[in-house]
Amino acid sequence: MKLLFEKSIPGRRSYYLAPCDVPEYTLPAPMQRQEALDLPELSETDVSRHYSALERLSFGVNQGFYPLGSCTMKYNPKINEKLAALSGFTEIHPLQPEHTVQGALRVLYEAERSLCEVTGMDAMTFQPAAGAHGELTGLMLIKRYHEARGDTPRRKIIVPDSAHGTNPATVSMCGMEVVNLSSGADGCVDLEALRQAVGPDTAGFMLTNPNTLGIFDPNIMRITEIVHEAGGLCYYDGANLNAVVGVVRPGDMGFDCVHLNLHKTFSTPHGGGGPGSGAVGCKARLEAYLPAPRVVMSEEGKLSLQQDCPESIGKVRSFYGNFLVVLRAFAYLTTLGQDGLPEVAKNAVLNANYLMKRLSERFTIVNQGFCMHEFVITMEREAKEKHVTAMDMAKALLDCGMHPPTMYFPLIVKEALMVEPTETEGKETLDEAAEIFLSLYDRAMAEPETMHEYPKETVIGRPDEVRAARHPNLRYRKAES
Repeated sequence: MKLLFEKSIPGRRSYYLAPCDVPEYTLPAPMQRQEALDLPELSETDVSRHYSALERLSFGVNQGFYPLGSCTMKYNPKINEKLAALSGFTEIHPLQPEHTVQGALRVLYEAERSLCEVTGMDAMTFQPAAGAHGELTGLMLIKRYHEARGDTPRRKIIVPDSAHGTNPATVSMCGMEVVNLSSGADGCVDLEALRQAVGPDTAGFMLTNPNTLGIFDPNIMRITEIVHEAGGLCYYDGANLNAVVGVVRPGDMGFDCVHLNLHKTFSTPHGGGGPGSGAVGCKARLEAYLPAPRVVMSEEGKLSLQQDCPESIGKVRSFYGNFLVVLRAFAYLTTLGQDGLPEVAKNAVLNANYLMKRLSERFTIVNQGFCMHEFVITMEREAKEKHVTAMDMAKALLDCGMHPPTMYFPLIVKEALMVEPTETEGKETLDEAAEIFLSLYDRAMAEPETMHEYPKETVIGRPDEVRAARHPNLRYRKAES
């Protein structure tokens, strides 16, 4: 497929500007470009066809099954998009006078109240633009809490070895020390190891529950109790909240703060780099440290932005976060209500267990018994005996009209495939996916060498991924004329 630069025709246009009706202004010479700006010149038809062709090269939930583990790639109801496109929301400015944007402030206020109810938190900020950004904000709250109490030796954050990779990265970015905690044989937190890890230098503990193996930790109340007894705080990574939303609350499990991926659990657009929202909720003890400004309501019912927050950690993003993403999530919450939200979690768990049962006919499931929203397959035996890896299986799935699961994660499982079907898929889709998985497995056992050839039907075949990672070619260089 040609780039726009390669399709460019000198003098071709897709717009026509009316004659200038104001005095022309010329920038001072030092501020002017020394050479012409080299942009592609194309007709509107060329541009439209180019982006439509790009769309056909991309795979999303509107193209087929997308069981990308832990990422919750589910269908986004179109009513959310319709509401987010209303001119009263799209044609406002973040610096408008507060009395002119009471509707927008009401969305932020009501969304905060609703999500606090869902999570068992007391307050929330929508400034963070993504999950990892929310992690950073949450750890900054914990760090400020200890500093405000003069408990500065608390610099260590305990992170299980099954955690998402952003967890330890966030700890380091926050200037704190990571303490890696090995999981028990059941894939959950080893209570004795946790007791040995906590101490007077423990600032907090980060946990995803259900974890990356799709297991709801049965000792969750004891885990948070151990951390609290040591003087630390508990941080909930909300990446897997879709499995329990509306059923159980992180705040009731003993967590002090939580980040939510609104672009996962609450059905806002996801993928392609954003925009996202990593909303952070916290208990009352951390509320004073939340980023400012905060949306508050007066006794008369008027909403305003509270700027005077002397103990705040400060802004973590410009203005008030990705507002239209919050609006989409609020539309989703309002549409489902108290009865519909638990059904999301229950159907997600049902779908995951159904698909896991079907695939267990051939594949090795890491943890036996019931899972929550996702489960993990290991192809370690197949890799040793037939030289068919998780990568081979994933590449073959691309030719079958479905996106592969997450590969090689969690790191504690060799040749891992993490499968998450989500609640928005019907039984027919799950049965079709199961047949594809099982037929590919049979082919891998009968003709293992053929599995190294996939994908065959995609636009790009099987690239040298090591070379692509180490020597990426990301820049277009125009041929010399």
